[in-house]
Amino acid sequence: MTPSPLEGNALFRGIYCWLAANNGNAQYCTPIVESHVRRGLLLPGWEWLAYTIAGVVIVALVVTAFLVFTMFYTYYERRLLGRFQGRLGPNRTGPLGLLQPVADAIKLLTKEDVVPASADRWIFNIAPIVMVVPVLLVLAVLPFGSSTFVADLNIGVLFVVAVTSISILAMLMAGLASGNRYALFGGVRAVAQLLSYEVPVVLSIVGVVVLAGSLSLVDIVNAQQVPFILLQPLAFFIFVTGSSAEMNRTPFDLVEAESEIVAGYHTEYGGMKFGMFYLAEYGAVLTTSGIVATLFLKGWEGPLLPSHLWFLIKVFFMAFLFIWIRATLPRLRIDQVLAFAWKFLLPLSLLNIFVTAGEAVLLRSERTVNGVVEYYFTAPALWAIGIANLVVAVAAIVIFSRIVRLRAGPVEVAAPMTAVGVR
Repeated sequence: MTPSPLEGNALFRGIYCWLAANNGNAQYCTPIVESHVRRGLLLPGWEWLAYTIAGVVIVALVVTAFLVFTMFYTYYERRLLGRFQGRLGPNRTGPLGLLQPVADAIKLLTKEDVVPASADRWIFNIAPIVMVVPVLLVLAVLPFGSSTFVADLNIGVLFVVAVTSISILAMLMAGLASGNRYALFGGVRAVAQLLSYEVPVVLSIVGVVVLAGSLSLVDIVNAQQVPFILLQPLAFFIFVTGSSAEMNRTPFDLVEAESEIVAGYHTEYGGMKFGMFYLAEYGAVLTTSGIVATLFLKGWEGPLLPSHLWFLIKVFFMAFLFIWIRATLPRLRIDQVLAFAWKFLLPLSLLNIFVTAGEAVLLRSERTVNGVVEYYFTAPALWAIGIANLVVAVAAIVIFSRIVRLRAGPVEVAAPMTAVGVR
C-alpha cells in the first residue's frame, strides 16, 4: 500500500505542519519529545488548504530545481565534449562561460516562431509539449534523498516505463505534422528505434525487481544491501545502452542524423518550440541518470555526506558516462542500430531474467515478521549471486558479440532509376 505524503515525505510534512499543525494531526507534526502541541498558521478546518499548498510548493520546487540543473548540464556537457575533442568549449559568456545556457535561452525566446504552410498546425504546436511532459512526470516518483520525493508509488517502476514511452508519440507527431519529408523520416525512425530498445530496457529492470521484491523506487533503494550494479552487471549494461538509444544519444542518434535527414523530426521547428525539444533531450539525460542511480547505485545512500548530495553526485557521474560514450563512439547505421537491439540486447535481457529468477528460487531465505512471510538474501547468497552474474555477463557479452556481428562495410543498394526499370 502506498503511504500518504505525511507519513513518508519529510519535505511535504514540514510544509504542511508549518501551515496547519494542530491537535488533530499531532502524530505527524508534533515530535513525541515535545510536551505541547505545535500550532500552524491556519485555523483548524483548513488542513485541506495546507495539503494543497504543500503539494503545489513541492512540485514547483522540484520542477524549478530540475530546470536549473538541466541548464547547468548543457554547460557541463559542452565543456566536457570540448575537452574530449581537444578544445575549450563555451568560455566567453560570463566567468568560464557559465552564462552560456542563459544566453542560449534568451536567443531561443527571441527567435521568430515559424510554422510551415503545409504543417498540421495543432499537432505541430502540441508535439513539443508532449515531448517535455514525460521528462517532468518521471520526477514525481524519483526519490531525491532520504524521505524526499513527490510520491512513493507502489508501482513506481511501471509508472516510469509508461510515461517515458510517450516521447515516441511526440516524435511521431512532430514528424508527421511538419509537412517535411526529412522530418517524416525522422519520426518513422524514432518509432522503429525507440520501440526496439524499449523491450530490452524494460526486461533489464525485471532482475532488479526480482531481487528487491517491490516496484516502488523507494523500496528498491532500501533493498540494496549492496549496490545492484554488483548483483546485476548485465542488466546495468543493457539498461545504460538501451537508454542511450532511447535518448537519441551518439552512437544511436539516427533519429536526427544531420548528415542524412537534416535534423530529423524537429527539422521545421525553431525558437522556443525547438528549445522545448532541446530541454527534453538534455533533461532526459538527468532523469535517466537518476533512474540508474536509484535502480543500481543505492540511490541517495552513502557515507558522511547528506543524502541529497550523494544522489546528485551519482546522477552527474552517470551523466558523465553518457557524455563519455557520446564523445567516443561513431554513429552507427540504422540497420546496425536495430540489429543491435533485437539480436544482441534482447537475448541478453532474457538470459538475465532466467538466471536471476533461478538464483532467487535457489538462494533466497524466508522469515516471518508480524505473521507475514518475507523473503531476503543472506550475505553469502549475495556474494554468490554477484559472482555468478558477473561471470554470466562477461561470457554472454563475449559469446553474443561473436555470434552477432554488425556489418561495418557498405550496403549495396540499387540505383533509384534502375530499381524502377529506367536505364
